Amino acid sequence: MSLLSNSQSFTGVFPVFQTPFLEDESIDFETLDKEISWLYDNGVQGIVMAMVSEVLRLSSEERDSLTSNACRLGSKRGLVIISVGAESSHTAVRYAKHAESVGANAVMAIPPTSTSANDDELLKYYENLIRAIDIPVIVQDASGYVGKPMSLTMQALLLEKFGERVMYKPEATPIGPRLSALRDLTNGQAHIFEGSGGIALVDSHHRGAKATMPGADMCWALVALWQALEKGDSARIDAINGPLTAMISLQNSLDAFLAVEKHLLVRQHIFKNEIIRGPVSYSLDIETRKEVDRLFELLKFAVQ
Repeated sequence: MSLLSNSQSFTGVFPVFQTPFLEDESIDFETLDKEISWLYDNGVQGIVMAMVSEVLRLSSEERDSLTSNACRLGSKRGLVIISVGAESSHTAVRYAKHAESVGANAVMAIPPTSTSANDDELLKYYENLIRAIDIPVIVQDASGYVGKPMSLTMQALLLEKFGERVMYKPEATPIGPRLSALRDLTNGQAHIFEGSGGIALVDSHHRGAKATMPGADMCWALVALWQALEKGDSARIDAINGPLTAMISLQNSLDAFLAVEKHLLVRQHIFKNEIIRGPVSYSLDIETRKEVDRLFELLKFAVQ
């Protein structure tokens, strides 16, 4: 097991990278290399392959390939977290074992989304995953986008059973009160990632979040905001948080995050195109694109 697997290493900014595609919708690994280098150049502590990486739209072979390349490129400069959630324990365990074998420092798992499993079944799902590997497992309640909220009691029981190898990314609403409830249920021991793209980062940091998993497109702004939060620089926090939260408020679905993030990655000359695998439920219209660009300029000014 990596020496970096201790949960205390997982603090700071861990953006979820976007997956670039070529015109035929195959993965553009050359651009992925450029994106990951750019993320680390902007001061992030690690990278994450997760839902905004379009993992739910990839084949198993593509997920394996993306995992291998993300670990190969990302582990040179920081920590790598790989999403392994699946509709069965069997498949989630397979993804997790593969991620560990190619150098991931931790895995993250949403629960199955096609079945309304009860607490006992979800507990077994996560227990099987944790016991199958030696690296940490981040329990992701992604019900802000897919599925339904998971019991906080069930989540806390995992920490009681497995200790610091269990971490959390709570995204069920209301985010702040549920984050505090999980913190209190675990006597302050839960290692929590803020997972709202950054819109709840200030509030989550005050409630004890140890890290954030924003999108890739504004990583430089999230790094600056995290540093200001750690220093208690309220003036800089307010200056950055205003345009940042306004930007993220435009992204109210998974496909909205994809559309805005890929647009901004093209704008910053990291991506060659804005291709998203369809079908999609959201695309940028002219007015929204103009508003995104306006807020982007305000955010650059605030950070600088």
